[in-house]
Amino acid sequence: MPTALAALEEAYARRGAPAGDRPDGRAPVVGYVGSDLPVELLTAAGVRAFRLTGDPGSGSAPGDRYLGRGVDPAARSVLTRLLDGSFGELDRVVVSHDCEASLRLFYALRELGRVEPGAGLPEAYLVDLRHLPHRTTTRYNRRRLGEFAARLETWTGRALNLAGAVAAHDERRRLLAAAAELRRTVPARLTGRQFLAVVNAALPVAEHVALLRRLLAEAGRLEEHAGRRVFLSGSDHDTPHVYEAVESEGQVIVGEDHSFGDLAVTAPVGAGGLDALAEHHHRGGPAAHRATAGERAAHAAAAVRRCRAALFVAYCRAGDEAPAWDFPAQRAALDIPAVLLERQEYGRIDLAALRKEHPCPM
Repeated sequence: MPTALAALEEAYARRGAPAGDRPDGRAPVVGYVGSDLPVELLTAAGVRAFRLTGDPGSGSAPGDRYLGRGVDPAARSVLTRLLDGSFGELDRVVVSHDCEASLRLFYALRELGRVEPGAGLPEAYLVDLRHLPHRTTTRYNRRRLGEFAARLETWTGRALNLAGAVAAHDERRRLLAAAAELRRTVPARLTGRQFLAVVNAALPVAEHVALLRRLLAEAGRLEEHAGRRVFLSGSDHDTPHVYEAVESEGQVIVGEDHSFGDLAVTAPVGAGGLDALAEHHHRGGPAAHRATAGERAAHAAAAVRRCRAALFVAYCRAGDEAPAWDFPAQRAALDIPAVLLERQEYGRIDLAALRKEHPCPM
């Protein structure tokens, strides 16, 4: 039997894979986009759901045509993969309003469905959650979640088991929080690349929970990883390319502030109702597209101390400028060296600039 880490790595390699055959012939297959999508509702509905990701190694010309090259290339790549059928047969695409690129993607999908109904694109649905620090915002989000829950019941023809879904996802959050501690040890027991696999393994929540329990049971047998400890801030990373490049230089990414990494490890929802779910997703984490510079700086300082990083790298993709706006406040709040890498190509990092600013000690 492979180790739990090997099984999680294998499942991570399947992320965004074609939907394939449907074992029961009935369960809808839903792809979703966005860091604040209430996945508990998808689980409660019994759909087969997975987060859509881009592919830096393939072109994005079709997505560029509809979205324009000023939009984050990750969103353009996702649209391209939807247009060419890379995700297989999807019944729906659900998009959250976590950033402007996601919203632009939703509008493109909706308009393409209207003007090109023969293109074979799945129906798109927007979950428009907001993150302003007001109680009225929570009430707005509660209404949107209620609408989404009703729509899921219409799609599936079944009532939602929300309490069970919330309990399952809360258990996964608890286990992911414990797994996050494995790379905060010195030396780290997980690399940043491995942690991406642990968090984003393409598995139903029950299977994911089982593997996470095995991973923690096998923690004493995990390899130790020395090297300069790096905290990676800025743009989301829906693929491992940048992590692999940084860690090939003898460094270990021990923390980050994007939604495919540490920001996916949130506090539990607790109660199983829509009110608690709305409160949970209203809080969210200090992502670059919805938190203030001061909030991002305070989070960076606390996170760097917690994971004992020695270098702070702010990575900003071309077309995703928001993270760069926070860097001056972040640098002022830190007591370790910090470097800003702007206008990076999707899936790539300018290692020469990183070496020039902060050579890695061997």
